[in-house]
Amino acid sequence: MANIGIDLGTTHSLVSVVLSGKARVLLDDDENALVPSVLQYDNVGTLTALGTTALEQTGTEGVQTFRSIKRFMGRSPSDVQQEATDFGYALADDERVTRFAVGDKEITPIEMSAHILKALASIAEECLFAAPTGAVITVPAYFDDAQRQATKDAAKIAGLEVLRLLNEPTAAAIAYGLQEGNDGKTVAVYDLGGGTFDVSILKLSDGVFQVLSTAGDTHLGGDDFDRALLAVWLRQTGIEYTAISDIQLAWKRAEEAKRVLSDEDSVELSLDIQGQTIRSVVERSVWEQEIQSLLDKTGTAIELALSDAELTSTDIDEVVLVGGSTRVPIVQTYVGGLFDRTPHSSLNPDQVVALGAGMQADALSAQKSMDDDFLLLDVLPLSLGVEVVGGISERIIDRCTGIPTTATKTFTTHADGQTGMKIHVLQGEREMVADNRSLAEFSLKGLPDMPAGIPRIKITFSVDENGMLTVEAQEQFTEVHASIEVSPSHGLTEDEIEDMLDAAIDNAADDVEQRLLIEATVEAEQVLKALTDSLSMDRDMATEQEFVQMQQVKEQLEQAISEKQRRRIGDLTHRLDEVSAPFAQRRIERDLAIALGGQDVDYVASELGMKNRNA
Repeated sequence: MANIGIDLGTTHSLVSVVLSGKARVLLDDDENALVPSVLQYDNVGTLTALGTTALEQTGTEGVQTFRSIKRFMGRSPSDVQQEATDFGYALADDERVTRFAVGDKEITPIEMSAHILKALASIAEECLFAAPTGAVITVPAYFDDAQRQATKDAAKIAGLEVLRLLNEPTAAAIAYGLQEGNDGKTVAVYDLGGGTFDVSILKLSDGVFQVLSTAGDTHLGGDDFDRALLAVWLRQTGIEYTAISDIQLAWKRAEEAKRVLSDEDSVELSLDIQGQTIRSVVERSVWEQEIQSLLDKTGTAIELALSDAELTSTDIDEVVLVGGSTRVPIVQTYVGGLFDRTPHSSLNPDQVVALGAGMQADALSAQKSMDDDFLLLDVLPLSLGVEVVGGISERIIDRCTGIPTTATKTFTTHADGQTGMKIHVLQGEREMVADNRSLAEFSLKGLPDMPAGIPRIKITFSVDENGMLTVEAQEQFTEVHASIEVSPSHGLTEDEIEDMLDAAIDNAADDVEQRLLIEATVEAEQVLKALTDSLSMDRDMATEQEFVQMQQVKEQLEQAISEKQRRRIGDLTHRLDEVSAPFAQRRIERDLAIALGGQDVDYVASELGMKNRNA
């Protein structure tokens, strides 16, 4: 058994492991390393497809496709309302936890991410012939406590033991440092993914990976580039659309067009909306102007990270590009201009984070495969503190402090005879409570009845290597004590997580049966469509007896599909293949005769217009 590394990405996700001393990304059954972070649900809220299949069927009537779920992790409904609307997602009526209304069900981003994590774990299990022991999962360096906790909750629901949450830029630095010989250098890691952006400044020396500073934006990435491309297209066409299927297909088309613009000067974006095909050519130069403000935001974060590390751009030895969005030419030009050097991108930007996660997972293993020893010293991305009188945020641990860490400050009461104190835990850089993120509240009771200013309450913040926070409060005279392991204000409760985990275990057999039913149904419907198309073109090539027999089996199969009889669907699909085989064989022989009949190319092409169809 082995530990695995997982890059749970906004657009794609990957799983990696160290084998024979080398980190490798693992491939799915279709030999793809990248698993699209896309899920598809039917109109009653049942998961029907995940990954490539879900991506390819985006915009299909009767199903709803979810992508970019990472952007919703650990965030409240009020935080994501506009974004949900942009993606065509309906939110359930819940002020505390973000839940998507999907058919008859309400599904959280955490549950959706758990499905993706479970799929990655299954890939690893197939490749390793055993379930993985534990997992290192990467997160954006600028993920706050709620977003990190949401990631851990998703892993728990998926049945994975999280060995560590690893910051994505740090994971990339591990991969480059161990594989590219960057020892002794100061490196800037520019990580621009599908939905998040981070920049980290690291010092690599004698096997020690020390993060000097980090900055970023958990709401900036390739999705925003797609949105900008759509904005240009909508302005040019004057089109408006509201149907969910149109919205989701538009996002898919925009992403495809963005990839084309990495190599071409223009792209034609075409969409079928309300029975009408709308086309417009988008020039790369126009789109680049549209996303310039987004690039400038990354530049601001770079300046902050350099300032926190007390460095300038000339102090940086290497600039490393990470994340699929760094493939965009203007991004590479922009970053190169800021540091006055060509960015380093010798490793696949889509895979480098997963490779680093796999190396860290191996380093935490009792049976390491790699000979290299390294020490990882990460930092806290955002300051942590408490509310004090007047609605002011009092910092206890400053941002960019190395983790794990512990810090303590002493406070007192502000009213005579005060016997209790509410402790409000905050995260952020602003001075006022209202401008920072509320993480948790708890009470310290049983304080001594003394004049204001006499009691001494010691508050201790402890952050572990995953960036997770525990807060303790103790009055020094009486030693009354209270503590809390901070759970996010907008996350699932422990009971909800346990219920989901129990449901996953209890319903495992049903889930497998449901998946097999869906797969059998999809295959059967494809066979039925192919036969219907073939008969509509070549009915005369089937004998009357064959036609009657095919129709009988076809009707039986359609009934089995409507009654969701999985085994009967499989048997009848096989039977339909058998009874239609002579008809299909005659069509193939006819097509070959045409192709070999000495006809000119245009005639053959015309006659074989159906050559890629089969019964």
